[in-house]
Amino acid sequence: MFPVICQIGPFALYSYGLMLALAVMAASFLTAREAAGRGIARETVYDLAFWVVLWGILGARLFYVLLNVDYFRQFPVEILMLQKGGLAWQGSLAAGILAGIVFIRRHKLPLWTLLDTAAPFVALGHAIGRIGCLLNGCCYGKAVAWGLYFPVWGERLHPTQIYMALGELAVFLILRALQRRGGQPEGRLFVLYLFLSSLERFGVEFFRADHILLWGGLSLFQYVCLLIMAAAVAVNARLGVK
Repeated sequence: MFPVICQIGPFALYSYGLMLALAVMAASFLTAREAAGRGIARETVYDLAFWVVLWGILGARLFYVLLNVDYFRQFPVEILMLQKGGLAWQGSLAAGILAGIVFIRRHKLPLWTLLDTAAPFVALGHAIGRIGCLLNGCCYGKAVAWGLYFPVWGERLHPTQIYMALGELAVFLILRALQRRGGQPEGRLFVLYLFLSSLERFGVEFFRADHILLWGGLSLFQYVCLLIMAAAVAVNARLGVK
């Protein structure tokens, strides 16, 4: 695909990093704008986004490295090479949520209000970030005759990056419609985000070729998605959300 957009001397602009930056900026800006209408300062949202993104990237990379520990033992310097891809959404989700909760509690902000406010735009940012995966050639799918040709792999593959981008875009549209309609119980949008995004990822995993299958023909990521969906259902019941 197009892992490097342009290069000037030793400096290169990587498509993966560019799309990741655009995803962060879009999600942060839209969340800040929505939060401002709810009496929360934009600057506070930007500060929150900084810590969530920072820890989200660290968590995503750590989870990915742990899943491929044998490879990174041989090439430890590549742990820092984020431009090649290698961020696991589940690790990002766990670390990002934890960092966000700590920040929100420390600054005595309304937890569920902020989580519900950010949920649609996090899904949108995720969709944008998946375009970076497509351009980079990572997160690839299984070989299929009618698939998209990936020069880096030398064959036609399921464009799972596009599947995930469209899936997250659908999640964004659903959550945004509910957000605009209003009247939702606190926590509903965020819990729905967790459930729908995990469901989307669970389904797409059947078409991916970059993960080892475990028990029952499912990947580790699918088992993690099942745990997240179960947790979302449990929190939903506790919140009294129907």
